Amino acid sequence: MMNYTNYQAFVLFTALGILLFSCSPKPYADINKAHQKQVDAQVEKITATPLVKKDAADTTHLNDLWVGTTNFSIRKPNFVVIHHTAQDSLEQTIHTFTIPRTQVSSHYVISRDGTIVQMLNDYLRSWHAGRGKWGHDTDLNSASLGIELDNNGKEPFTEEQINSLLKLLKRLKEDYNIPTANFIGHADLAPRRKVDPSIHFPWKRLAEEGFGLWYDDFLLMDIDLPTGDMGYKTETVMLEAVPDSFHPLEALRIIGYDISDPGAAIQSFKLHFIQQDIDSPLTENDIRILHNLYKKYL
Repeated sequence: MMNYTNYQAFVLFTALGILLFSCSPKPYADINKAHQKQVDAQVEKITATPLVKKDAADTTHLNDLWVGTTNFSIRKPNFVVIHHTAQDSLEQTIHTFTIPRTQVSSHYVISRDGTIVQMLNDYLRSWHAGRGKWGHDTDLNSASLGIELDNNGKEPFTEEQINSLLKLLKRLKEDYNIPTANFIGHADLAPRRKVDPSIHFPWKRLAEEGFGLWYDDFLLMDIDLPTGDMGYKTETVMLEAVPDSFHPLEALRIIGYDISDPGAAIQSFKLHFIQQDIDSPLTENDIRILHNLYKKYL
């Protein structure tokens, strides 16, 4: 058992370590050095001249001649996937994203106070999406930028955080010409497996700024209906009729959801667009919202 003197020494040593780290002008110098080493290794791969058959040591090389074209560019991201970290602090997330055994990362992390931390060049492939599918794309890590919001999944996102997110999304959309519909959540591409960003995420607000689609406001109207006691009650009604030929699962597929597990696809849709009762089947109003959205994706 640690005696009191040793305990004091331990506390002092720990506090000193934290102080030195926080006061260091480059607290992430070692991490950034390791990052650059890995970047250099990847650069070496893509700048290497491909071997031709006569110069290769084995017989797997089929090309007889190498002629380098000048007509090429770097592949650009075409999606943005938004996550919440499900952790308790920015520091914890940075630690998670910088240790090899976790095998997870993101291009950006946004803290609760709005600080934006970039962790990877936009043109490099981070490991944020994992197994999933959106439309015909089954490798979202290769096609997207990942943005993690510092949030444990149980609390609302801060105003500072969302304001920083909107500024970042604006730049990314302009830099890479990302289509409006291609701003999605982790849960959208990985139904059942993922539920982030949480039900608290302001998808409607993002759509109003041009990041993602949303259903038309005119679909919903509050009207006063008479009650039996000569009074009135206010109910929200949907104004757009849905044709009998409409198939909700087919609509979910067209929007982009993987419908191999119908219940999971419905849950992810409701998490994004309904944001209540996400574990329940589609209601009549949910189907009207789905129908309205589906037409925007055609």
